[in-house]
Amino acid sequence: MEFTAQQIADFLKGSVEGDPAAKVNGFSKIEEGIPGTVTFLANPKYEQFIYQTKASIVLVNKDFSPASEIRSTLIRVSNAYTSLATLLNLTEQSKPRKNGIDTSAFIARTASVGENCYVGTLAYIGEETAIGKGCMIYPYTCIGDRVKIGDNTVIYPHVTIYDGCIIGNNCIVHAGAVIGADGFGFAPENGIYKKIPQLGNVLIEDDVEVGANTTIDRAVIGSTTIHKGVKLDNLIQVAHNVEIGENTVMASQTGVAGSTKVGSNCVLGGQVGLGGHITIGDRSQIAAQAGIISNMKENSQVMGTPAFPIKKFMQSSIIIRKLPEIYRTLNRLEKEVEELKKNKP
Repeated sequence: MEFTAQQIADFLKGSVEGDPAAKVNGFSKIEEGIPGTVTFLANPKYEQFIYQTKASIVLVNKDFSPASEIRSTLIRVSNAYTSLATLLNLTEQSKPRKNGIDTSAFIARTASVGENCYVGTLAYIGEETAIGKGCMIYPYTCIGDRVKIGDNTVIYPHVTIYDGCIIGNNCIVHAGAVIGADGFGFAPENGIYKKIPQLGNVLIEDDVEVGANTTIDRAVIGSTTIHKGVKLDNLIQVAHNVEIGENTVMASQTGVAGSTKVGSNCVLGGQVGLGGHITIGDRSQIAAQAGIISNMKENSQVMGTPAFPIKKFMQSSIIIRKLPEIYRTLNRLEKEVEELKKNKP
């Protein structure tokens, strides 16, 4: 589909600076821009490319002030990055939609599938499972018994959803994710570990996205709960009885141990490790590879392993780099003190 700069600006409630009739039919990165595409500038580090890009249209923030001439047509918006996301979503929604139930799919007699759903090749839907309207169940997906999935949720290939789990409306579960496997629960007895039955489930609320090969374990009792709007990257481990608050985001390879509660609107970088039975306060920010072993208050910002406040971590990092020099100085001072002691009258 082809759009003019003016049409895009009207849709985004922005303003055109340049040729309102400039046309685009695709997207490009600003440093690789080609004619007929739209790109964006949100990070000042990339400003150099806006003066040489060949993209026909560039989305910029309203307060952007160019340092020299720009050949592309600009569309000024409140937030260039979110405006690009809006356009990408519009493009995604315009793609042809798969529909219908493949003849090789297995749907149990007691299961129900809502209107306008797609169920792909060799997908499996178990007994007493209910799939809402407008869902997309891609090939080779396995959905167990007594599962409930809300409307307009997308389950990509090779996802496994164990018995009794609940997934809300407008969710996305990417390929290879496992929802509801047994939590890591064992009781030591006479030198061996006896398995503790995991009788709970996983509850995923509306508008959640679960990345590829991410695993969310079922609770021992009750529910492992992922609240509304949470975004989980690929390769994340969420253990049994964990609770993740609304609109929290976690980057790849994060691990959350059992019974930990993560607040709402938190941001966790890659490879963060959260110990078990702790609470992370709302709006906390945890830098990549941080290790958390105790409770965190609201609005905390931490990094390091074990993690501690960012400012102290940065100060400590500077000292660590100077340790060889400090050691040599200390050694020299010790020798001087010893000499002074020897020469003391």
